[in-house]
Amino acid sequence: MKKIIRKISQAVQVVLLAPIKLPAKAMSVLKYIAVGLGIIEQVMDDGKDDSEPERKEGSDEAHE
Repeated sequence: MKKIIRKISQAVQVVLLAPIKLPAKAMSVLKYIAVGLGIIEQVMDDGKDDSEPERKEGSDEAHE
């Protein structure tokens, strides 16, 4: 699900940044969709970054 939302968000960003002429209403709808997808991505991530493992307080890794 995350991959699908991320791909749709990227596609919307490409359309918004492309130098093409679209009606003003279409551009505003795309902006709202981009904002909504960004919010959904953040909620699905739950504030966790997948690239860094979580560390527990008081772990002995720093003292070795």
